[in-house]
Order: sequence, then C-alpha cells, then structure tokens
Amino acid sequence: MAKRIDFVKSLNDMSEADLKARIQEDELRLKKLEFAHAISPLENPMSIRDLRRDVARLKTELRKKELAK
Repeated sequence: MAKRIDFVKSLNDMSEADLKARIQEDELRLKKLEFAHAISPLENPMSIRDLRRDVARLKTELRKKELAK
C-alpha cells in the first residue's frame, strides 16, 4: 500500500514530457508481458493488472497537468 502512495506522490514531481515518456515505456512493457503470458503463463499474472493500473495513474496525472494549464 505504501508503495502505491509513494508512486502517486512521485507523479506530482514529474513534468509532462517525463510522464509521456514513462507512459510509452510502461505500455511497451505491458504489451510484452501480455504477449509472454499468452505464450506461457506468467509466474505472477497479477503484475499485468498492476502495470495496467500504473499506466492509468500516469495518464490521469498527465491529464490533470494538461487541464491545469
């Protein structure tokens, strides 16, 4: 739980460019995880859900910053 809170707090310090780069990086990692899971089951399939939620958090923070302009 504390890990998520730290993650969200660190998002506030990131610039829009950093957020966009992180989103692209995490989406690519998510695609690779999903592909690997389709071929052979992952040891921890919950990591896919966690990563998908992290991407959503990043997109939400990016949208907040865009609207604040």
